[in-house]
Amino acid sequence: MNTARPPHQPLPAWREYPPAEMTARAEAFAVDIARRRTVREFAPRPVPRAVVEACLRAAGTAPSGANLQPWHFTVIESQAARQRIREAAEAEEREFYNGRAPAEWLAALAPLGTDASKPFLDTAPVLIAIFAQRHGELPDGRRVKHYYVPESVGIATGFLIAALHHAGLVSLTHTPSPMNFLNTICRRPANEKPYLLLVAGYPAEGCTVPIAGGIKKPLTEIADWL
Repeated sequence: MNTARPPHQPLPAWREYPPAEMTARAEAFAVDIARRRTVREFAPRPVPRAVVEACLRAAGTAPSGANLQPWHFTVIESQAARQRIREAAEAEEREFYNGRAPAEWLAALAPLGTDASKPFLDTAPVLIAIFAQRHGELPDGRRVKHYYVPESVGIATGFLIAALHHAGLVSLTHTPSPMNFLNTICRRPANEKPYLLLVAGYPAEGCTVPIAGGIKKPLTEIADWL
């Protein structure tokens, strides 16, 4: 059995800060990310591609099971493709709201005022379809199983949402169920499962958000120390 350690290098680019600066940086990030809100009203003006590319590079640095990076991001800017996605998503959403959704889930959504109409899907300038890869392939065609796929893709998605916010954009996580139509529209292979559709852009003039959506649990309810 080969127990040799694989190649390593010194930890690159890490910086240590004095405790006071650490606290200030952590507090500043907490305040800034707390400004992030999910929006459903987008301006149609385009987003510079360089901005989206940089945000995707940030997402691609996320940790993943065995560093297999089991994600793929398809950026949809075409008006025709966004219209097709809206039509397919709204068809699924109508079935959801008119029969598939349990009463408890509809009651939980009520304070947000959502329904089957999703105009943001062809108004927002950028849709990012995020796919989770069940397995990958080596250059010689051999299959490689991916591990901790939902966890890995979820972390990468969180990085992407934070990066978009940091760049000055707003976003919306959209998960019509099922989402298999995204494989067809985005021309993605069967080993990739649609994970989430991220809507991104600038907020529309006069954009409003539900008051209830900004109410977050206090630290005492979400964390403890042992």
